[in-house]
Amino acid sequence: MRKYYLDNIRWATVLLVMFYHVFYMFNAAGVLGGVGSFQTVHYQDGILYFVYPWFMVLLFLIAGISARYSLEKLTPKEFLRRRTWKLLVPSTLGLFVYQWIVGYYNIKIGGGLAYIPAFLVYPISVISGVGPLWFAQVLWLFSFPLLLVRKLDKDRRLYELGKKCNFPVLLAFALFIWGSSHVLNMPVITTYRFGIYLTVFLLGYFVFSHENVQNILEKMWLPMLIVSVCMGIAYTVFYFGENYGDAAVLKSLFTNVYAWFMTLAVLGTGKKWFDRENRFSAYMTRASYGFYVLHYAFVLIPCYYLKNYTGWSPWAIYGAALLAVFLCTPVFYELIRRIPVLRCLVLGIKK
Repeated sequence: MRKYYLDNIRWATVLLVMFYHVFYMFNAAGVLGGVGSFQTVHYQDGILYFVYPWFMVLLFLIAGISARYSLEKLTPKEFLRRRTWKLLVPSTLGLFVYQWIVGYYNIKIGGGLAYIPAFLVYPISVISGVGPLWFAQVLWLFSFPLLLVRKLDKDRRLYELGKKCNFPVLLAFALFIWGSSHVLNMPVITTYRFGIYLTVFLLGYFVFSHENVQNILEKMWLPMLIVSVCMGIAYTVFYFGENYGDAAVLKSLFTNVYAWFMTLAVLGTGKKWFDRENRFSAYMTRASYGFYVLHYAFVLIPCYYLKNYTGWSPWAIYGAALLAVFLCTPVFYELIRRIPVLRCLVLGIKK
């Protein structure tokens, strides 16, 4: 039986990522990649501090759970082939077809067009256009250690061990998450945090794919949500003004405990209240990955022009940018998915 609440959490988190990116574009926290802040202090940046530590951890955990369910129906070869089409093709070949536009505007905003030779603009734009597709690249890479661990664990001991986890053990994994945040991190590009994301991905597969573990989180949804929201407010106040994407912040005990507790809280709350499907949620389940792949250009480009070529107030610009991304992304998705070659290269949809 399909677990609708996991689908609902996934697409809701994708919408949260889209919302986050609009505010990120104007951040005053020192996180690179935006179009510039409006003033020295942005109290609205509190939204960024509140969600950044946990929303990608949540997506990788759900990806691990989903991988478990997929491998109950698919052979390892079929699993890898499907993930290659869905994840690797859009995040590699798709860069040449669509995502280079994001790279071009990254260069433009950074002033690179003034000194980069014209014949190098397109290839550099391709390389610079990865944007949020780092998630797809990393998730595809995780297929290999997962299949290796499965092969080594022929007797399913790890999987059965995960089934025995109780609530205190689930909370104690926060220390495991904290430790993993210190390893396998790319220098400078802090989004490529292989250690923590591989850890939560494997925990999703071996622990959180069990029905009894999910039921434990459902029973504890309210206290976990209250504690996690309070932690999030305290976290935002504590780190406000610092670069929340800095490696030192991302490796702190506070960051990782908060990220883990909020991830558990969202899973438990979703299991309690959102394990159902309607026409809208069914559509979003199908379309959310496409929204994730396509949305960044509809954030970056409007924010750039609204910030630099209008005299609008900051809140008018935020509103217009949000309207642009939440209207244009679905429309463009519906267009691209109907064009055979483009839907394959850009979205990983074969038919």
